Amino acid sequence: MRIATRTSQLAIWQSNLVASLLRERQPEVQVELVKIVTEGDRKIDTPLSKIGGKSLFIKELEVAMLDGRADIAVHSMKDIPNQLPDQFSIMAILEREDFRDVLLSQEGYTLANLPVGAVVGTSSLRRKSQLLSLRPDLLIRDLRGNVPTRVAKQKNGDFDAIVLASAGLRRLGLYDSAAYGLSVGEVMPAVGQGAIGIEALTKDQNLRNLVRGLNNDLSAQEVFAERAFSRYLNGSCQSAIGALAQTQGADLMLEGIVASPDGRQIIRKNTCGSLRDPEEVGNKLGQLMREAGADELLKLS
Repeated sequence: MRIATRTSQLAIWQSNLVASLLRERQPEVQVELVKIVTEGDRKIDTPLSKIGGKSLFIKELEVAMLDGRADIAVHSMKDIPNQLPDQFSIMAILEREDFRDVLLSQEGYTLANLPVGAVVGTSSLRRKSQLLSLRPDLLIRDLRGNVPTRVAKQKNGDFDAIVLASAGLRRLGLYDSAAYGLSVGEVMPAVGQGAIGIEALTKDQNLRNLVRGLNNDLSAQEVFAERAFSRYLNGSCQSAIGALAQTQGADLMLEGIVASPDGRQIIRKNTCGSLRDPEEVGNKLGQLMREAGADELLKLS
């Protein structure tokens, strides 16, 4: 089995994890990585919202599957657009790890005790708007690059603090005591954050059977609900949208936010529904948001 992967340390770590799990379950299957530099990796000096969005990270991997160079692709679920082309499907989602964002600084700042006027690095509109809603004095500056590069920029003094996904830091062993885990009330995570997904051609039933054992049903239902919510509102990396679904027994609890770019207006809603129908739960929250004026806020992005 050939796994298409981006060339960043994090992407390779995640693909190696999937490869290891496949080898454990299917010792007879030969697994190799097909490393591909994507357009999103090449264009590191411009915010994603200005150059095409999340598809820049997966398009070349999908082409590799279409032309037979790869069988599956491994992604961070937060990097996958809400609507995939019909010929591709998410075949499995691994058990989700820490879904939070973290504030990383040399001094171990929390969001509350960051100095007035501190320079914070993030290129995410979702993060920026929520940070500014609580701390309008902060100076938010764009920050692109892979995880180690971003951490290095903070250590070199380019920023007083930066905001990153906790899961990526943990996977690369870069999470330390100076990292402050932002609560969901402070910064709602991105749709799918903390989860690793496996994508393949929809028609390939054999591959679906091969990777089925890696799927974590609860994590998958949670992520699918979040994606349905964002899809209902036509969300993208150009939108300040966040969501988190969590399982409680047979129920799926879903909370989401939509914010204006400057953080002055935020709509926060929640709903619940059956774990068996994450699409309905996501659509239900999307409808509640739309009724509360979410579309008007999204037009400001």
